Amino acid sequence: MFAPSAAVGTIVAALGQRTRRTIELLVGTGLGLLIGDGLVYFVGTGAWQIGLIVTLALGIALALGGRRGTVIAQVGGTAVLIATLSSSHRNLELPRAAGAAVGSVTALIVVGLLLPLHPVRVIRRAAEPVFEQLIEQLCAVERSLRGRDPERMEAAMRSLRGMAAQVDRMNEAVQGAEEVVRIAPARWPRREDVDWYARGARNLSLVIDDAQGLARRAATLLRYDEPLPAALADAVGCLTAAVRQLREVSRRRPGHAEMRRLGMLAAVHAGSAAGCGLGTFGEAVVTQLRITASDLLKASGCSVPGADRRIRLATRVGHERSAA
Repeated sequence: MFAPSAAVGTIVAALGQRTRRTIELLVGTGLGLLIGDGLVYFVGTGAWQIGLIVTLALGIALALGGRRGTVIAQVGGTAVLIATLSSSHRNLELPRAAGAAVGSVTALIVVGLLLPLHPVRVIRRAAEPVFEQLIEQLCAVERSLRGRDPERMEAAMRSLRGMAAQVDRMNEAVQGAEEVVRIAPARWPRREDVDWYARGARNLSLVIDDAQGLARRAATLLRYDEPLPAALADAVGCLTAAVRQLREVSRRRPGHAEMRRLGMLAAVHAGSAAGCGLGTFGEAVVTQLRITASDLLKASGCSVPGADRRIRLATRVGHERSAA
């Protein structure tokens, strides 16, 4: 009975955690056997002994293994089994350990060799709602700036902050895809693609953080009724278009030229706004626009120094145009 339960526990584990779940099952089973046998030897068996053994086993497991649920569950379950059956059934240790190992390894074979997921589709499916939400909220930021609407801006800020769960699911999908191409020979040819998409997911997470900061600073600008040149909203519009292009690149990998152009154009508009005269929070918005544009260029494959240099030059161009 140990092998089927271990197999199910591995298969239903969250994507990207099956290898870890297998290790945790085996570690938990081993700890449970050692702790259960040791405690039975010292306190014996019986109703109150079972309660004491389970309590002590869980306490020891928490101290040794932290708070990983699979480890704790296996330690507790194994300790209960040993305490309950040791008086009537001997030599349960080997079947328990062997069953857990056989079930876990069998599950890994099933999901790794017989039914491997398509890693690229997994990432795309998880990234799509992240792109949709980010684009929608950047559009809301742009409209809020054009309409000088602080309430809409704060709603966009809250929505951007609420994207954490979606980003976590996307990152989990990336981890799952990386696990699939690591253990499934049929998916090994996809390793390069998965590495490429993983970098894109990390860059997308950075852009989301940038958008949160942009909305927060823009909301403050609106609340303090500082000067608001149209170029600030134009810059956000270019960033939104660049994110749309990033989504297209993630779907078909057509190239990054248009995305880079839009990122640099956003910096030009930011520089133009700075040349019009801004308040303290307006200058903070310009800084955040430059940071976001730079991260988008890095997502297109630019090096960190190269992206920063391009954004700096584009901002200077915009500033000179507004001053001319």
